[in-house]
Amino acid sequence: MSMNPLQPVGAAAGAGALQPIYQLDPETAGAMKKCRERLHSICSQHMNRPVRVQTVHGQTHDGYIVHIDSDYIYLQIMPGHSRAFIPFGGFGPYGGFGSPGFNPYYNNVVLPLALFNLLAVSLLW
Repeated sequence: MSMNPLQPVGAAAGAGALQPIYQLDPETAGAMKKCRERLHSICSQHMNRPVRVQTVHGQTHDGYIVHIDSDYIYLQIMPGHSRAFIPFGGFGPYGGFGSPGFNPYYNNVVLPLALFNLLAVSLLW
């Protein structure tokens, strides 16, 4: 028997609507939309400029805004700030080959950041 994920558990087919356990109130949703639109506009004006981005979770990223869409900014990370996943423990004397800190994958590390998670965007220079 396959279950419909939109049907409440124990409910027969067609026997009532879903009961939400959380729903964002319209006022907060409107404020979030307005904030996202403002941030989108500001980031669009600063494409390909060096910025420091701080998230609401306290993470800081330095890079260049290379793309923006309705939900994310895409930050090309600066050298030395790479958070890329490197398989097999990385490179260098303890992780494989090359000199210490060697990262052949660095060329275009782009980090997508959700607009609603951004706390601050600052120009670096």
